[in-house]
Amino acid sequence: MAQWSPSSWTGKPALQMAEWEDKVAAAKVLEKLGKLPPLVQPAEADRLKQLLAEAGRGERFIVQGGDCAERFIDCEAERLETQIKVLLQMGTVVEHITAKPTVRIARIAGQYGKPRSKPTETVDGKEVMSFKGDNINGFEVKDRKWDPERLLLGYWHSAATLNHLRAYTANADSTAVTSVDVSSLSGLKDFASITQDARDIGAKKPGRESFEFFTAHEAMQLDFEQALTRKVGDKYYNLSAHLVWIGDRTRQVDGAHVEYFRGIANPIGVKVGPSMKNDELKELLKVINPQKEEGRVVIITRYGAGKVEELLSGHIKAVKESGIPVVWQCDAVHGNGITASNKYKTRKMDDILKEIVEVMEVHKKNGSVLGGLHLELTGQPTVTECLGGACGITEEGLKRNYETYCDPRLNYSQAIEAAFALANAMPSAKRGGSEAAPGEPPAPASRGSWRGDVAGAESRRAWPAAPPGVAAARPCRID
Repeated sequence: MAQWSPSSWTGKPALQMAEWEDKVAAAKVLEKLGKLPPLVQPAEADRLKQLLAEAGRGERFIVQGGDCAERFIDCEAERLETQIKVLLQMGTVVEHITAKPTVRIARIAGQYGKPRSKPTETVDGKEVMSFKGDNINGFEVKDRKWDPERLLLGYWHSAATLNHLRAYTANADSTAVTSVDVSSLSGLKDFASITQDARDIGAKKPGRESFEFFTAHEAMQLDFEQALTRKVGDKYYNLSAHLVWIGDRTRQVDGAHVEYFRGIANPIGVKVGPSMKNDELKELLKVINPQKEEGRVVIITRYGAGKVEELLSGHIKAVKESGIPVVWQCDAVHGNGITASNKYKTRKMDDILKEIVEVMEVHKKNGSVLGGLHLELTGQPTVTECLGGACGITEEGLKRNYETYCDPRLNYSQAIEAAFALANAMPSAKRGGSEAAPGEPPAPASRGSWRGDVAGAESRRAWPAAPPGVAAARPCRID
């Protein structure tokens, strides 16, 4: 294999990258980025790799989530705090119910770019450049020109985000982690046990590790990623984030993205969807993890509910045949996109929960370990982008507060519901679920299953009184 350098990707075909009309301006921006301080530290990336290795062995669980595409306008203290709190709380829920430590990874401080099907689109009868995220162009039609100066804006917003979140989590009161609001889940059949869990979590005194988080984004614009790649000793790290991943559209073995990723020392993710062939997956793993390093590669599966059994079993077999260790993570959102009758792009909570169930069952059947969950979500409680959940968002309700510029996200209620659903389907020594032997998948928890709630929203529409000592439920049902 040819020698690697941070720029060796330029000799390979690159997909999904913005091409700059003003080459001189782009060169100046990239030169500046190359001199700016890194956003994260190599030791932090190394620690994450160790934690991911534990997740791959079934000793820890990854809770990853955040915006589909961050927006510059959301770089505000309150919104950032809300975003990190929901992720920390989801991790706390999983830890409390399963007695298994978690690692929280946020799609934040750099998730400003998105792949698109075509470089242009038609808006109001006019062909314009597709919106590829705030670090490439603006959402408004007048701002659609791809502008390299926005890469610098992306850096500054990422730096501001990280600066605030590091300070916030270092000084936040324990309630940021333990005050899990379950009032909108009152329509669920196991609301009494959920409420008790929330009480128990609220009584905890979390340690500082409960506030630890790591950052991640899809590394799509490789000139930007190269500019933030630094040599540390005899290794190169992408210091724009702790973990970066390759998208399902840019994972070609002979492509620029795989070439870039194979040389960096960070833990890396690879999105794997229905188009990934088994032999292709084996070949890809040999390229990006030839040293067979634990915690190095996270395979992020994204199939869609109803497709998991057909696809995941073959991918698991391919990985086993390769002999290369991986961390398996379930992306339960990207395969479940639909268009509502009123033309809103959305997802059904039922489909998301169904895919999680299917993935867990296939891993159990194949003797592999599901190491984590990956969702697009927001901590904002009033967002209405995904259908269903205990809060019962309907198609008509989508228009109430549909914020996203790209893909729909779970709101706070739906994200917390997903955390409880996941945790209650996992084994728990506390709840009587049998612990799996090393290297084996967990058995289902003995606790009452949430799977019956996936059948539909009708059973959630009666809002029972809260148990004694708990504030009255505040359903977020949107019609």
